[in-house]
Amino acid sequence: MNRTSSSTWVKGVLEMFESQDINVPRLLQCAGVDRAELDAPGARMAADTVTRLWDLAVAWSGNPALGLDRELVSRFVHFDVVGHAMLSSSDLRAGLDNLARYLALISDAATFTLVPDRAGTWLVLGHTGNTLRVPRQRQEYGMLSLLTLCQWLTRRSMRALAVEFAFPDPVSEMPYRQAFDCPLRFAQPATRLLLSDADLATPLPSRSPALLALHERVMDEQLHSMGATSLSQRVRDCILQRLDQGEPRREDVAAQLALTDRTFQRRLRSENTSFQQVLDNARRELACKYLAQEQLPLAELADRLGFVEPSNLFRACKRWFGTSPGAYRKSLAQNREYPGAMVQ
Repeated sequence: MNRTSSSTWVKGVLEMFESQDINVPRLLQCAGVDRAELDAPGARMAADTVTRLWDLAVAWSGNPALGLDRELVSRFVHFDVVGHAMLSSSDLRAGLDNLARYLALISDAATFTLVPDRAGTWLVLGHTGNTLRVPRQRQEYGMLSLLTLCQWLTRRSMRALAVEFAFPDPVSEMPYRQAFDCPLRFAQPATRLLLSDADLATPLPSRSPALLALHERVMDEQLHSMGATSLSQRVRDCILQRLDQGEPRREDVAAQLALTDRTFQRRLRSENTSFQQVLDNARRELACKYLAQEQLPLAELADRLGFVEPSNLFRACKRWFGTSPGAYRKSLAQNREYPGAMVQ
């Protein structure tokens, strides 16, 4: 499955780049993007192309903290119809649940989950379906966009309890402190932000059940046109939520989707697939994502994919990529080099 991001989101990122004196027409040319195609109604951009744009923009700007600016994010981030639906939600948690439900409209290469914790709830952001390593700046921008979104929805200042990033310590923490104003931790298992449950229970001033229902109909139609409402897609999403707890059982996923096991299997067959095939595809996507994180040990990666033994990961990678996990990780690092990356 080819993962993509909406042109509305991407154009917001490009506007942010342009505000930092980056030559956007040249940037698009170097990344192989036709601006006319990007401006077409309903246009979307491949996940790896978005990565190329970020890598080139960081290289040209010379700014390793590109995108870590609250003012820039608030000016240029675009959540489009999903943002309007969130505004109509009853409270912040309900709004974020809608973001998780309809995230594919913004990007089906991104993942977003809410994970309860004793101190509050983690907002966990990730990427999937990329063959190129997702640059840290793209993840940082996404995380700051989430915090800015929460403030926009509630119409009040909101401070995270902590923010964690799945990459090593930066050269300077100052841009992070200015952006998030909370405890920071790097080289963590996931990129995530912790909010208090009291903040998540904040009623939204713009809540409107009638408008929410209207937006949901529009978004459901858009998801359907993207093919994101198929059973196999919903099964994939369930699997991604469960994999780090071990390999999910088919019967449990069927129950989560309120289907009998027999109906579950029959409907997957009607889509020319099976639970095992969807599981394997989901694992392959996550493997691409995790193998791009060089600091993540292979044993931990195997756990996150729900494998009982690391040897199962090795065999799966030989089947998926024709090579070992270590060799594939090395090839991902080599693929990050782009011709003309330093030429503006």
